[in-house]
Parts: sequence; structure tokens; C-alpha cells
Amino acid sequence: MNKLTIIGGGNLGKSILSGLANSTMFEVKNITVVDKSKYNLTAIEEELGVSTSQDITTSIRGVKWVILCVQPRQLDIVLKEIKDIVTADQILISTVTGISIAEINETIPINKVVRVMPNTGASKKLSMTCIAANEEVKEELEIVQKMFDTIGETLVIEERLMQAATVLGASGIAFFLRFLRAMIQGGIQMGFHPHEAQIIAVQTAIGAATLVAENGTHPEREIDKVTTPQGCTIEGLNEMEHQGLSSSVIKGVMASYEKINTIK
Repeated sequence: MNKLTIIGGGNLGKSILSGLANSTMFEVKNITVVDKSKYNLTAIEEELGVSTSQDITTSIRGVKWVILCVQPRQLDIVLKEIKDIVTADQILISTVTGISIAEINETIPINKVVRVMPNTGASKKLSMTCIAANEEVKEELEIVQKMFDTIGETLVIEERLMQAATVLGASGIAFFLRFLRAMIQGGIQMGFHPHEAQIIAVQTAIGAATLVAENGTHPEREIDKVTTPQGCTIEGLNEMEHQGLSSSVIKGVMASYEKINTIK
């Protein structure tokens, strides 16, 4: 129960690993990371002190939890490599975009599978991780949620919403960053040096998100607190809406959603 193997030592794998290695859920000696890159493994071992390996089959023997942190195009290869080795009591946790539980069970039918979708905020323990599983994984699901609580917030959802969660929670990082970049550029145009504009815009973004998160209010309620009659804030907001801000964001989110449903 207390052994974990992460297959894939890239950015996401390292972020998840960092949260777990610094938690009380697993002893560091009971965590193994598998990756083809010796460079990645050396860096991980030096930083976190976990075990590392380039051999998948050896690394998953006698391990309760196996987290799959590979690219969609690599998953089929990995599953075929481990299908004759994994046992029915091992839990497979997949972070792979666009691959359903049923599709994983087509190759490995005997295992319980949990799908998770973190985002890159995991590296700062600020991930939004959505989690889905079938009914028979109820007990293990609670443990998986605790695992990913170590890197941020978690939400258990229906599997049918995992594609949408990927767009809103994972791609959403990029969407917010693009808006942040635009704010910084506006600050430069008004006269700030780039680093000054970035400091102001970043802290303002953190403050805005924290107000909604901690107050539990709708964004419009917080907007009302900033806007005054005939003021500069409402002037700017209305101009952004005239230029299609909300419509463009919604269209962008939906375009991303339509695209993810075609990715295999």
C-alpha cells in the first residue's frame, strides 16, 4: 500500500513527485520514478532523493500505485509493456489527455483505473486537479484525492467531463497567462518599465483570484466593488466587451474543447 511508481519524469511527473515526496503519504524510499532520460532521472534523484530507474517492468513489481505521466502517443507502448506484469490489486492513475478508463482497460482489463488532470501550477503546489473513476474504485479514489491534494486543489468529477476539465483547468493556465501578458503590455504602453508592469499585473492577478477563492463570491460581485459611476474602470471594461473580450474567451475555450475531442 505504501509503494508508488511514477512512469514519466517530465515536468508533470516531477511536479507530482515533489508534492508526494514532501508529504507524509509515502516514504521517499518507497517512491520510484521511471524515465528513459538519464538526465531527468539524475536531476530528480539529486533533488528529491527518490529511487529512479529506466526499467518499467522491474519498477512496478510489488507497487500498489502506478501513476502514468506519459504523452498520449506513448501510452499504448507503456500499457503493452506492463500488461502481463501488473496485478489486479494495483491501481493505475492516468494523467494522459484524451484516453478514457475504458480504453486503458481494453489493454489491461484487470486493473482499477483513476483518471486525473492536474495543471502546471503543480510545480508550485497550486494545481487544479480534476479526478474521475468508476464506482468500484470508491475506496481508492479517496486516497488518490489525498495524493493530489499535496500539489493543490482537487475536484472529483464525472469522467464525461474530463475533456472539458482539461481545457478549463490545464489549457486554462495558458489562457490566463495570455491575458496577463496583454495586461503587462498595456502597462508598458502607459509608461512602466516591463519588469514594473509585470510585478503590478502579476500581483493584481493573484489578488483577483484570491478574492474570488476566499470570499466565495462570483467575479461580478468583486468587479462591482472596483467600478464607480462614470469611472475609468467601467470605461475600460465596457471597451473590452465592445471589442469582444468575453465572446473571444468563450470561443477560444470552445475551440480548444472541440479540438481535444479529436485528439487520440
